[in-house]
Amino acid sequence: MSDNIEGKVIVITGASSGLGEATARHLAEQGATVVLGARRAERIDTIAKELTDQGHKALAVTTDVTRRDQVAALVDKAVETFGRIDVMLNNAGLMPLAPLERLKIDEWDRMVDVNVKGVLYGIAAALPHMKRQKSGHIINVSSVYGHKVAPGAAVYCGTKHAVRAISEGLRQEVKPYDIRTTVISPGAVATELLDHISEEDIAKGVREHVAEIAVPALSFARMVAFAVSQPAEVDVNEILFRPTSQPV
Repeated sequence: MSDNIEGKVIVITGASSGLGEATARHLAEQGATVVLGARRAERIDTIAKELTDQGHKALAVTTDVTRRDQVAALVDKAVETFGRIDVMLNNAGLMPLAPLERLKIDEWDRMVDVNVKGVLYGIAAALPHMKRQKSGHIINVSSVYGHKVAPGAAVYCGTKHAVRAISEGLRQEVKPYDIRTTVISPGAVATELLDHISEEDIAKGVREHVAEIAVPALSFARMVAFAVSQPAEVDVNEILFRPTSQPV
């Protein structure tokens, strides 16, 4: 698998924990150069140092994906340092679940800013470089909730449906530039995502359910590696995966 991963410059948002951290570590082990973006500067600096101490190539750039200028700076720094960008993984996301009637409007705004606009800002930052290169791969993270809707998750589901729609539009538009696109929709994965649920009654039930069935974040990292490792003429457009025991 590492044959088509080794040497690639891969930018990852939300890289300080969970899916992003696991993917950065996994791809670095496959020989990729990883550029880590996240708000927690100390955390991504630590991860990057651990990787470089192990002989891998890694760079940390403090990034808030709700800031278009910071996402652009993340990608530009990757290109400036390593000469190109091969993969953009728009991974940063929030999941503060609550019924609409509880009017968690600030959380709605935050989800739209991170889950939707953050993805768009990642596309906007990477696309000009990839068009110039006539190559590249943009990977966006949706969710099983991007394929269904559940009570208490309406806004989150809306953002993840949006990611799938944006990804499909991007896929159709970038064909002249030999750019590949993938949207990955995970089911229950053990990450910090549940920590974003502010309503304790909801958080308790979700945590208990997820703890019973969740797969490790490395499962997601392997999906990313699968998509990236394919030869240039193969475009893996969508991956939907769940724990074997997850019924919905």
